Amino acid sequence: MSSTGTTRSRAGLTRRDTESREFMDAPDCDPDRLERTYRQFRTVNRLVSGWRRVYRHWIRPHLDPDRPTTLLDIGFGGGDIARALTRWAARDRLTLRTVAIDPDERALRHVRRLPAAGVRFEQASSADLVARGDRYDLVISNHLLHHLEPDELAALLADSQLLARRLVVHNDLSRGRAGYGFYAAATVPFACGSFIHQDGLLSIRRSYRRPELQAVVPPGWQVRSMFPQRLLLTHAAAHR
Repeated sequence: MSSTGTTRSRAGLTRRDTESREFMDAPDCDPDRLERTYRQFRTVNRLVSGWRRVYRHWIRPHLDPDRPTTLLDIGFGGGDIARALTRWAARDRLTLRTVAIDPDERALRHVRRLPAAGVRFEQASSADLVARGDRYDLVISNHLLHHLEPDELAALLADSQLLARRLVVHNDLSRGRAGYGFYAAATVPFACGSFIHQDGLLSIRRSYRRPELQAVVPPGWQVRSMFPQRLLLTHAAAHR
């Protein structure tokens, strides 16, 4: 962790850190550490992101055994969430056709090295998909909201509503001392080989608490808390 990050963490987590930027987002970051970070996302997400519960309670009820359901994953990162959701649906004998997008070409290079049955990865933004008239039954993201500036967040939510026929679920961190302390200790072994440790702590400091996020989203969006220290931002769309 940088000296600036250490100072901020000691100062507490009372307010969002809106100034720090994650190391992996720098275009000139170490490519080997970045690749290891992408690979480690699967482990971190499996432990803390709660997508299995999100799938059971939010995704699976919208899946139809008689026809395929389409899903868009915005900002796929390491690609593990898109793969997992599609795999779980297949195990339940349900068909989920998934498109996963990320504007970072480095993320696309990473995911193309791995098999991805039922998932199509693209280098694109949500605005690109809106412009070409795409629509999906379900729209999701993981650990995306805390990265965004206010105007970027507003644009993402507007795009999500235009892209989703049924439901949007944005799954993100919730800022808190317990989660920060646990993550700081648990990821020390990875501190030198990837960005998982440093960037994860930055992400927690940049993340919202439930009242903060609810205060900045438009009407019709709901913020729910989920253990451990997660926020689900959801929007149920009218069937169109």
